[in-house]
Amino acid sequence: MVFSSLAFLYYFLPLTVILYYFVPGKAKNMVLLTASLLFYFYGEPVYTILLLFSALSDYLHGRFIERHRGDLRAKYGLFSSLLINIGLLGCFKYADFIIKSINGILGTDIVLLGLSLPLGISFFTFQTMSYSIDIYRGKISAQKNFFTFFTYVSMFPQLIAGPIVRYQEVADSLRGNRKITIDHLAYGIKRFIIGLSKKVLIANQLGEFVLVFREATSPSILFYWSYAFAFTLHIYFDFSGYSDMAIGLGKIFGFSFPENFQYPLSASSITDFWRRWHQTLTRWFRDYVYIPLGGNRVDTLRWARNILSVWFLTGLWHGAAWNFVLWGMYFGLLLILEKHVLLRSLSRIPVLFQHIYVILLVSFSFVIFNGDGLSGFFQDARGLLGFEGIPFYTPETGYQLLNYAGIFLVAAIAATPIIKQAKSRLYEALPLKSVKFLLEPSAYLFLLFTITVYLVNQSYNPFIYFRF
Repeated sequence: MVFSSLAFLYYFLPLTVILYYFVPGKAKNMVLLTASLLFYFYGEPVYTILLLFSALSDYLHGRFIERHRGDLRAKYGLFSSLLINIGLLGCFKYADFIIKSINGILGTDIVLLGLSLPLGISFFTFQTMSYSIDIYRGKISAQKNFFTFFTYVSMFPQLIAGPIVRYQEVADSLRGNRKITIDHLAYGIKRFIIGLSKKVLIANQLGEFVLVFREATSPSILFYWSYAFAFTLHIYFDFSGYSDMAIGLGKIFGFSFPENFQYPLSASSITDFWRRWHQTLTRWFRDYVYIPLGGNRVDTLRWARNILSVWFLTGLWHGAAWNFVLWGMYFGLLLILEKHVLLRSLSRIPVLFQHIYVILLVSFSFVIFNGDGLSGFFQDARGLLGFEGIPFYTPETGYQLLNYAGIFLVAAIAATPIIKQAKSRLYEALPLKSVKFLLEPSAYLFLLFTITVYLVNQSYNPFIYFRF
């Protein structure tokens, strides 16, 4: 079940919210836990037991680590917890990748495991790992109630594709200290509809353009670059839309989830881009990998090693394929280059050219990301750079660009703070609060109606990050 499905919007979510709001405070966690398990079971009936095992493992490890904090046994407990979590990821996500790589290098014929990837495993294992590490560091206390902890691990608003919520960010709310007000409910609904609009009205249309490009009979250099820009916007609106919906749902249930995107395509450098894109993942690697390795408090050579290590793991986290590893290393090298060479030069050029620099490099990166393995990426790269012997422009390119010009324009505007700023100015200009109160709900209801019409007639509706 995905958030942008009619079943979720008009059956699962309303029933869950109604039940959640009507039960007494102490029962709300149980309603949320039950709904979350049903949500996950709907998409992963077999691997629901894996989710339970992951939660139980880290619950027990957390209690053990806290009991022996300051003792060598706490370190052993942490090592065991990390080993199990990384083992789950290794088994289900990376085993076949490793076997394929060994077969390719050594010419062996080791049989693949053929295990399907459990939904959200990259997200919930990172959350449970951070829980155990933070207990070991003395930043949080272990949760004594297993069902409360299981609610944290399985909470459906952010279970499948984040944001990566650390236990300390919701611990107080999980203990029942959460206020559920009309204002929170209204904000949550609005934020959810904004995310849903990003996904259904923008990301899905851009995804269709990507499919059109892949099926093109007369590609061109311009078509390749249009694909690169379209996929970059597609993945941004798909993923940030999901994050908006998760944050909105969290607010509806009384939780404050961390922000995950801050107009990253408006960044003025790659360094700035990664301060704005998938912020919870960036912070996770910073706090649990980069800083423990020494961060930037080391000499230049070791710092470069730390950066490349983090970005190797970041690429691998996104997918078990060499193009994801290359994608991560690409950004690692760019960040090193910016730190020592480019940032000083970038600061001297007009802001417009800084943005163009970011858009070009980021769009090229997502061609790596979306390549069908390394060979698929190399073919796409040759097309972008004009090495495929294709013309710059073809009539098919012109037809498709004209056909999708509207959605490109809307996406380009919506990827910047322009709409948010215009909304603020409009509200400042409106003389009566009653007008604002009427205008805003009407706009959101219209968006929801439009989304529903699209969903009834639309067949293309996947979430990209469900694969990771």
